Amino acid sequence: MTHETALPGRLIALEGPDGAGKSTQVRLLERWLAGLGCKVFLTEWNSSELVKETTRRGKRKQLLTPTTFSLIHATDFASRYERQILPMLKSGHLVLCDRYIYTSFARDVVRGCDIEWVRNLYGFAKEPDLTFLIRLPLETAVQRVNRGNRKLKFFEAGMDLGLSPDPQECFRLFQGRVQEQYGKLASLFPFVAVDGSLDVPAQQALIRGQVMEKIELSLFRRKAQASR
Repeated sequence: MTHETALPGRLIALEGPDGAGKSTQVRLLERWLAGLGCKVFLTEWNSSELVKETTRRGKRKQLLTPTTFSLIHATDFASRYERQILPMLKSGHLVLCDRYIYTSFARDVVRGCDIEWVRNLYGFAKEPDLTFLIRLPLETAVQRVNRGNRKLKFFEAGMDLGLSPDPQECFRLFQGRVQEQYGKLASLFPFVAVDGSLDVPAQQALIRGQVMEKIELSLFRRKAQASR
């Protein structure tokens, strides 16, 4: 990963397994920062319009091998990085990422890709200024995702790995392996651990405290328009 210290913006990422509450926390953080008058931009994993249809078609027809699955998500990320993340950092925004490259580091390795190959694939990306890893016991995470008895999608459940013919069990086994990879990544990167079993306000308080401690927010407040 690149270390572009000259960029005026700051990059904050939230990572963690499915069911950890990343999206809830990052949206609360966005709302709080905007309320402080900060220039803030939020981007989500796998959301580029450039490859959305290709990804949807490949998943629907179950055509994706581990390598093509990884390459498609890298293409999605590269598109958002060049079109959204980097321009916003250059313009002095706080950029919030609902999952970042570590999501691929964890999931692609579970699917059999070599970790060094995956890391090189994302070598152009800036390392976040602050990365939160929301940790949650496996069974709790699985229960949250399964709440409401929604039907798990093929790749979401890790069915392409053939861990179990039962989607629910396959999902549990897949997520267990993903969590193991996050544990390994936590020893390599300066993640800030967040206890996902705490209630939502307590987690948010911890996240906001770290943001205030490590980032000078006054630098990112929009300047009041001069009176005419």
